[in-house]
This record gives sequence, structure tokens and C-alpha cells, in this order.
Amino acid sequence: MSISLQKGQRIDLTKGNAGLSKIMVGLGWDPIETKRGGILGGLLGAGAPDIDCDASVLMLEDDKFMNKKNLIYFGNLNSSCRSIKHTGDNLTGEGDGDDEQILIDLQSVPSNINKLVFVVNIYDCVRRKQDFGMIENAFIRVVNNSNNQEIVKFNLTDNFSGKTTLIVSDIYRHGSEWKFAAIGNATNDSGLEDIVRCYT
Repeated sequence: MSISLQKGQRIDLTKGNAGLSKIMVGLGWDPIETKRGGILGGLLGAGAPDIDCDASVLMLEDDKFMNKKNLIYFGNLNSSCRSIKHTGDNLTGEGDGDDEQILIDLQSVPSNINKLVFVVNIYDCVRRKQDFGMIENAFIRVVNNSNNQEIVKFNLTDNFSGKTTLIVSDIYRHGSEWKFAAIGNATNDSGLEDIVRCYT
């Protein structure tokens, strides 16, 4: 049975899930639907560019980002150790379910990596004048790949108007186990370089 977390809560992923290693992390979001002539009609009406949200993973060593190869995103879909694979970019957020998925083999994550940080940012947000106030129904979930069972889900329900990056969650080592933390913080970082700089 899936566990629904609130912001700030944590859960053991591997403890109590014997043999869990291969997981799928799904992230989803929807553009807010607006009617013509509404307050946001001029922003999101016909001719406005799609809101292109991008999910990424930062692989941290002692909570620090040490190597540019440890950033997994639409431009670098596989970690060099092959323990993490991004399945590809979704340019619009249209449709139900996961918009982007990241496959992880926890047992293959190098021992010097202690934390995986999951972030979502809006591509070209400054030029397009877009922020997360134009997005709704954002979530992250973790699925056991061996049986397709959802383990945990975190729905982001805060008002993120004016913010352009979401620090969604962490998956981190705790002794020999892995835990999931529901973070749900937002920043004004405008690109991956800015995000990475926060962890260096």
C-alpha cells in the first residue's frame, strides 16, 4: 500500500522492503487551464509557449555536488555508473500520470554518493515569463520496479507563484538503508547551473 507524505516527512524505503533495489521515480505536473479572457488569459492563451518543466537528479557526495557528470537531466540521461537513467524529456506536461520518469538501481549507486536530490525547473523561464504559479497537481512518487507497486507519493500543494525551481525530494543513505524525504521547497533559480551552485 502506498504511503502519502506531507512536506517535511520521511520514510524508510529499503527497511521493511527486503530486496528493494530497482525503483522508478515518477514526477508529474499539469499546466493550469485558463479560460480566454481570464486573468491569466493573456499569459497562457493561444500563442503562449508551453510550460516545459524538466526533472533532474543531483548525485551528492557528503551532501555536496562534486562532479558535473553527477547531474542527470534531459541533456545527460544516464549516470556514468549506470545506476540512474532518465527516460527522457516531456516538453508540455500534458496527459495524466508521470510526466518524466527516472530509473534507479539503489544497489549500484556508488558508495561515495550519499544523497540523490530531485529537482524540477522551468526551461527558459525568464524569457518566457513563466513560474510555478502556472503549474498545478505536482507530485513525486516512488515505485518498486519488481512488482510495479507504488511505495510512496508526495503531492506538492503549496503556492509556488513567482518561483521557478522546486527542490522536490531527497533519497538518501541512512546506514545501510535508503530513506525518502519530502522536501517541497521552491527557489528563484532560473537554470540548472544556479541549482547546482546551491550544493557546491
